[in-house]
Amino acid sequence: MNYVQDIFLIILLFGLFAFTHSILASIKIKKLIKEKFDGLIAYYRLIYNMVSLLSFYIIYELSPKPYLIIYDLKYPFDFIILIPQVFSLAGIILSARYISITEFLGISQIKRAINNNFNSELDENLTLRIEGPYRFVRHPIYFFSILFLLFRPVMDLFYLTFFICIVIYFYVGSYFEEKKLVNYFGDVYVNYKKIVPGLIPYKLFKPYNKNIILK
Repeated sequence: MNYVQDIFLIILLFGLFAFTHSILASIKIKKLIKEKFDGLIAYYRLIYNMVSLLSFYIIYELSPKPYLIIYDLKYPFDFIILIPQVFSLAGIILSARYISITEFLGISQIKRAINNNFNSELDENLTLRIEGPYRFVRHPIYFFSILFLLFRPVMDLFYLTFFICIVIYFYVGSYFEEKKLVNYFGDVYVNYKKIVPGLIPYKLFKPYNKNIILK
């Protein structure tokens, strides 16, 4: 089997997904939708999420699945490695408590539109809450998601390649996401970036020393 060719196809397909995903999330596209279809911009976030899930499923299914085992942990290590995975899942759930899930999914936008209360410039209202895990790392959901995907009892070539693509996408995606946050929150977010790490909480003993809620 040609593993190099398989890896190349996986990276190519994931890159195609990442490119389209980023383009559709860009401010330029949102402004274009608002200009052309102002009444539909409130539904954009929900449609965007659905398209993202569908396209991710398609590229996952289309990707070759080279079954080359990197490692296969035996008992009891196959159970022990699940412990950090459980903790990372708890971290994802905890981090999600500090964001508006309905806003993220696009449900709040539709409710505001139905109630004739949609005043957002584009499709979402951003809120900065420097609390909980956000005092230690700026993107805790990304961080805990990486840990959740990393710790597994069996690792094959396909999963490893896909995992690396996801980590790179989180890193690149966080860069562009923060450009938007800096434009939105200004110096507050700039100072936040100077104090709190982006993806890896390497300043555990120096967390952000106060909670901030901005709307």
